[in-house]
Amino acid sequence: MQTLRVELGERSYPIHIGAGLLADGGALREAAGRGRVAIITNEVVAPLYLDQVLAALQGLEVISVILPDGEQHKTLETVSHIYDRLMAGAIDRESVLVALGGGVVGDIAGFAAATWLRGVRHVQVPTTLLAQVDSSVGGKTGVNHPLGKNMIGAFHQPGAVIADTSTLTTLPGRQIKAGLAEVLKYGLIDDSDFFAWLAGSAAGLLALDASLTGRAVAHCCQAKAAIVARDERESGVRALLNLGHTFGHAIEAATGYGAWLHGEAVAAGIVMAADLSSRMGWLDAGSARRIRAVLEQDFGMPVVPPADIGVDEYLRLMSSDKKAKQGRIRFVLLRGIGEAVLADEVAPSLLAQTLTARTGLCC
Repeated sequence: MQTLRVELGERSYPIHIGAGLLADGGALREAAGRGRVAIITNEVVAPLYLDQVLAALQGLEVISVILPDGEQHKTLETVSHIYDRLMAGAIDRESVLVALGGGVVGDIAGFAAATWLRGVRHVQVPTTLLAQVDSSVGGKTGVNHPLGKNMIGAFHQPGAVIADTSTLTTLPGRQIKAGLAEVLKYGLIDDSDFFAWLAGSAAGLLALDASLTGRAVAHCCQAKAAIVARDERESGVRALLNLGHTFGHAIEAATGYGAWLHGEAVAAGIVMAADLSSRMGWLDAGSARRIRAVLEQDFGMPVVPPADIGVDEYLRLMSSDKKAKQGRIRFVLLRGIGEAVLADEVAPSLLAQTLTARTGLCC
């Protein structure tokens, strides 16, 4: 087991990474403490890992809340259902919520923890690659609004993150690719060497080579921990982690949550961000083409946005994105592979070209 830390003073917490952590149970038992426990999971993950978590927490008072699977259930209605179960289970301020699942479960459970009794402890136990490398770390919690992703939420740091990399072996290939989009993002924003390593290791990462996967998860967690320690509430450098997300969130909202996996939409969004960066003269055309080639050819990710989303719909959805300021869309763009920047001013004509380029993106 490798242990990293997110340094936030009194709210600092460990990130435990390794294979077999759920079967061992020690890290989870230590993080849970001695109070009541509410495990929040879903109908896909529960048959795979709930028994291991229950065994680790044997002797404690535990309730389980099993949610339906899918981004379309990331709503206030689902959170209300969790509240009902927490009330029935007498989950008090000494209790802990355990988020067992992917990014959707982690976001919902974290938001429930942030708002139940004005805030109770929670532990993130991510079981997807995307959640292990990104969403479980940093304290962002929330649910979707029909007009925008993650518009309703709170910053609420977990007490610990326990990333059992052996859980990745039960993921379908589509989920692995979606998670790797977030992994590639870390290389693009500030680590060109990491991006090059990922590109050269694509086959092994897609095959879930244990040593490569462990290295990638640890690298991303270390990078995010450092960024969160500097900018917990996303007032500056943390916003760079949204590379591809402004476009990606619009794709998710426009197509109906769940049609595109989050990581798939981020992959297309990254290519769109590279395209816009190139049109603005910030990113050279060769780098833009390389980004697309790595995502599309090396990792098999979708990079062409849906053809039926018009410019006006993109602009409406992106303007309501939570990162927008005073009605202005805020983009994360690239000046090079490994050099991301924030941009509040983008020429409307260039943005329109990117939004209508379709298959011509980054060509």
